Amino acid sequence: MTLRRAAIVSPIRTGVGKFMGSLASVQAGDLGGIVIKAVVERTGIDPERIDDVVFAQGYGNGEAPCIGRWSALAAGLPESVPGVQLDRRCGSGLQAVIDAAMRIQTGAADLVIAGGVESMSNVEYYSIDHRTGARAGSSTFHDRLSRGRVMSQPIARYGVISGMIETAENLARDYAVTREACDAYAVTSHQRAAKAWAQGKFDDELVPVPVPQKRGDPVVFATDEGIRADATPESLAALKPLEKGGVVTAGNASQQNDAAAACLVVAEEAGRVRAGANGLAHRLGGSGMRPVAHGHRPGARGREAVRAHGARLGRYWARGVERSLRAPGAGGFEGLGLGRSRPVERQRLGHQPWSPDRGHGRADPCHAAARDAAPGRALRARDHVHRRRPGPGRRVRARLAFCAPAQAGAPCIPRPGT
Repeated sequence: MTLRRAAIVSPIRTGVGKFMGSLASVQAGDLGGIVIKAVVERTGIDPERIDDVVFAQGYGNGEAPCIGRWSALAAGLPESVPGVQLDRRCGSGLQAVIDAAMRIQTGAADLVIAGGVESMSNVEYYSIDHRTGARAGSSTFHDRLSRGRVMSQPIARYGVISGMIETAENLARDYAVTREACDAYAVTSHQRAAKAWAQGKFDDELVPVPVPQKRGDPVVFATDEGIRADATPESLAALKPLEKGGVVTAGNASQQNDAAAACLVVAEEAGRVRAGANGLAHRLGGSGMRPVAHGHRPGARGREAVRAHGARLGRYWARGVERSLRAPGAGGFEGLGLGRSRPVERQRLGHQPWSPDRGHGRADPCHAAARDAAPGRALRARDHVHRRRPGPGRRVRARLAFCAPAQAGAPCIPRPGT
């Protein structure tokens, strides 16, 4: 099976509001609708061409079930556009983009909006005591935030786990991470974020959120509330750890937030061929539209190896998929409207330590400098080029069969065995 290339277009986000902060009055579904609407406006796509909306939410509730569908309707998308919600806990937003990319790769869709949203300020309290009625005695109301962390794994198997705070403490103990190191890293992070804001580096990706007021016009929210520009190692050292003898404090831990983010995931060939037909704002290779992970195709299968208790770190990798390509005839790729014809160059995946191409010195073929570089030689009939692909610790090769028919329209017959 030949997998198509997927591209991420116009990733945007709202400002990040603190728990019970400026965005507390805005429901999660409405936040999702704001960023979906902004993606459509910025890219100029025809909403009728959107095949699906894949949205992530770790703390979903009954106020907006199936957040992808709910937010799509709130954004004004046609009723014919479906939506789905997924939950992989802290990896949910990334999983939404991965799922969208896989749909593009396999041909299940051409245009997908992917993203995620959380409104932790609006996570509800709930009770499971009243479905059959309570004759007497007290009733319990659970806070879905704290209860969701405890119930994120079977208590019968792991016992009661408080969530990421306990996980962070386990990792700090197992890897000898000190409180001073945690505070120093947090200070650096705050300072870098404050500097980036001052330099306007977040301006292009930010979507303003109108926050309704009890009286008067809405107030526009367009900032990140959690950044502490005045943080110092001394000020963080004065904070008490959340667990006795631990390293996690309110100053060096991730805060509870309200925010949303979204992007368009599109088939590469759809972005090129249909640029004029559907008003796609960015042609592939232009500003705002970049191949996923610098030309690396996310695999159809991935793996996460993080224990529920968290004492072991894992990683996600993509599996290589063998494929066979044929040159489309004398017209080359230009005949299909896919740009000038050129030999396929090996990808450089040196940023991945387990990649077999980590020693290869050529630039990423999706980079402008590599695209413009002259090829070593013209493609000849029955040339075979082996491209090495990343894999879980071993080489995975894909054979690409090319042929150049002598006459236009002649059938392309690959070499036997390809």
